[in-house]
Amino acid sequence: MPTPEELKEEDRKLRQLRVVVSLTMSTISQTTLSLEEASKMVTATRALALRLFPGKELAFELIYQPRFRRLLAERFRLH
Repeated sequence: MPTPEELKEEDRKLRQLRVVVSLTMSTISQTTLSLEEASKMVTATRALALRLFPGKELAFELIYQPRFRRLLAERFRLH
């Protein structure tokens, strides 16, 4: 059973990840980045997620990666 401090820390990390994901998505959709630059931002966001939550690659791939793929496809017309 996690301690209250551990739960608080996990909540803090999750909030941080949500903010970074939101900022990354906003930046990609609202600026004139190239596809390469946008892809690098997604890669950096994934790296941060795995630093915050080691061993949770599958969770990132299931939760966030589809959102980024959809955004990149829409933004750069990759249909």
